[in-house]
Amino acid sequence: MRLILLGPPGAGKGTQAQRLVSKHGIVQLSTGDMLRAAVKAGTPVGLQVKHIMERGDLCPDALVVAIVAERIEEPDAKNGFILDGFPRTVAQAEALERMLHEKHMDLDAVIELQVNEDALIKRIESRIAETRARGEPLRKDDDPEVLKTRLHAYRSLTAPLIDYYRDRGELHSVDGMASIDDVTAAIDRILAPAANATNGSEDAGKPKETRKKSPAAAARSKIPVKTTKAPAKKAGAAKKTRKGTKKTSRKGAKAAGKAGSRASPKGAKKGARKAAGKSARASKKRR
Repeated sequence: MRLILLGPPGAGKGTQAQRLVSKHGIVQLSTGDMLRAAVKAGTPVGLQVKHIMERGDLCPDALVVAIVAERIEEPDAKNGFILDGFPRTVAQAEALERMLHEKHMDLDAVIELQVNEDALIKRIESRIAETRARGEPLRKDDDPEVLKTRLHAYRSLTAPLIDYYRDRGELHSVDGMASIDDVTAAIDRILAPAANATNGSEDAGKPKETRKKSPAAAARSKIPVKTTKAPAKKAGAAKKTRKGTKKTSRKGAKAAGKAGSRASPKGAKKGARKAAGKSARASKKRR
């Protein structure tokens, strides 16, 4: 399963990504983490990225896509992945599509978490007040002004991706302001067809004897099957019977022929002559 989660900062993408990772056995891929890992591992792409990052420049789209291409070949990404923080622009989305096409892969879904920006700012302000009331240190992103800046960047750069994926029929929108569990349930409904297709393809690759049977099929397999004798003997017996019948019919026809010859006029005259001869001989003997 291959997914992209879209949404502004504070929309809850990280929380939902972790739930998807646990449920589907896929990995969450952050471009920042991937870039740092590639540099640390000293991969060819990592060496190119290292000098760019040291200068503080943004990495070209082609290099970021190359990093993603390397990462999704790792064994832990075999079942799929969630892209976090990438793509950020339409140009990156197009480059990602070309790369996946070369690997004969497709995205299963692009999920947008829709949120109310004013509500997000109020949420941050409320969290800051609660944290201070507990006497705990604030997080770096617990700053309404910082959030406003990040929201502006999202609208100008990443929001066009929503139209891009919507036009392609790959976008699914979820109410990100709902409870965490409700958002998870909505995402599960979206992904159900893809999950069923994945399970079906895995099952299709198994030998027939190892595939799971439905309850009805399992019940049918336990019903004893009645066996019948091979039809060859019956055919032989029928053949023998036909021969006997044919022989009998021939004898009957022969007998009928004899009877018929005696009943004919010619046969009657011959019979009369024989009878007369017998009578004459009997009379001669008496004399």
